[in-house]
Amino acid sequence: MRAGWLAARIGRRTAAGSALVEVTWLGLLLLIPLVYVVITLVTVQRSAFGATEATRSAGRAYILAPDVATAEQRAYEAAALAMRDQGVQLEPGDLGIACHPTPQSCLQPGSSVEVRVALQVRLPLTPGMFGESAASVAVEATHVEPYGVYREAGR
Repeated sequence: MRAGWLAARIGRRTAAGSALVEVTWLGLLLLIPLVYVVITLVTVQRSAFGATEATRSAGRAYILAPDVATAEQRAYEAAALAMRDQGVQLEPGDLGIACHPTPQSCLQPGSSVEVRVALQVRLPLTPGMFGESAASVAVEATHVEPYGVYREAGR
């Protein structure tokens, strides 16, 4: 009788703390993917916000420039600064500028400038495999800035 009681007591003692260990490991296993999802969402959201702000800033910088050559340079600098504020690097090919109603009507009264930023946002902690680039999400923003009808034409 005494051996049975001792065996039962030893059996209970070894299983007594296992629930805490199981809950801890389960929590860690669920928390790691959740943290990754949050980091990914923050990365994509800051890029989307930066792209929206970059198009708006570039459009305004373009409209306020005295000539087309200066306008393009100022627009890129304004867009790059807005993206840099969000921690994203803007490449020259990511920014597109088009004048409406015709491409030759830039900085003319009644015209408008359409600025488009399109970039691929790399997802965090995803390595490239087999020579292909890492997983990414496409982010795109467009802004149209009108050039006033009663303004003097730029050169």
